[in-house]
Amino acid sequence: MTISFFSTQPYDQLFFEEFNADFGFTLRFYEVALSADTTNLVHDSEAVCVFVNDKLDANVMAQLASKGVKVVALRCAGFNNVDINAAKEHHIKVCRVPAYSPQAVAEHAVGLMLTLNRKIHKAYNRVREQNFSLNGLLGFDFYGKTVGVIGTGNIGRAFCKIMLGFGCKVKAYDVIANRDLEAIGVEYHPLVDILHEADIISLHCPLNEQTHHLINSETLQMTKQGCMLINTSRGALIDTPAVIDALKSGHLGYLGVDVYEQEEKLFFRDLSSNIIQDDVLTRLSGFPNVLITAHQGFFTREALTQIALVTLQNVKDLLKDGNLSNKGTLLA
Repeated sequence: MTISFFSTQPYDQLFFEEFNADFGFTLRFYEVALSADTTNLVHDSEAVCVFVNDKLDANVMAQLASKGVKVVALRCAGFNNVDINAAKEHHIKVCRVPAYSPQAVAEHAVGLMLTLNRKIHKAYNRVREQNFSLNGLLGFDFYGKTVGVIGTGNIGRAFCKIMLGFGCKVKAYDVIANRDLEAIGVEYHPLVDILHEADIISLHCPLNEQTHHLINSETLQMTKQGCMLINTSRGALIDTPAVIDALKSGHLGYLGVDVYEQEEKLFFRDLSSNIIQDDVLTRLSGFPNVLITAHQGFFTREALTQIALVTLQNVKDLLKDGNLSNKGTLLA
């Protein structure tokens, strides 16, 4: 049985080949993203494995079905790039890895917060140039601050626990309150209240019709002056031009993002010799109080191990009898 992988990097091939020894699949790796223009690469494959920037719309699903593909395996948690209804129509099973390492992404969010607050990236560069001045590096204590957490799934829960450990007041918003989090001190409030009260807001919700541009000009006006905004979930949760306006006015004090709405043409590539044509990202990266990383929140050894193991087991199970036996999630 053959799996065709798209949007692959060297580390994908390394981890999947290592753990495939126990599964015996034939693995084909392609650096390009899966789209209507690249489905021609799929041949003699019962399954395709995709990532966050692959586009699996109705057209792609139809093409995959015509090539005999029976399983689409996402090696990630998000699935907003997949037409689930089209998959069902063409009898293609779709699965994902919902909890490969919640701690990895939660800890990266904290890393963005710490770096922004204490200007660690700036201090590092200064010391390398023998500049030992502390001017301009002033931060604030996290202890006692109010942290607003939007979305308390696996990653959001892990993030809440870390923030409680810092001595923060943690207030959360989600459709359903998590009783275990409430038991350890997390308070659930309406979204408007969190926007008004939080010193730091961290986004951990999925991207869907209700959450698209959740952070926009209107909701930004509800936030505290000087608030810190962190996004390690999906880029389109934020209306980037609106955030730029809030940064320009000084209303938004800090922005740390590991995702970007138009990242598919940029992230996971070395463009150091290119002129970036994305004017919005170029403008955003020019702010001294903005920190951008290129979707690396998941990038730990533990997470990549779990992603490979769960994905390969998902494909094995679905090709065998259509039922999952591990931590994967069946979407179609």
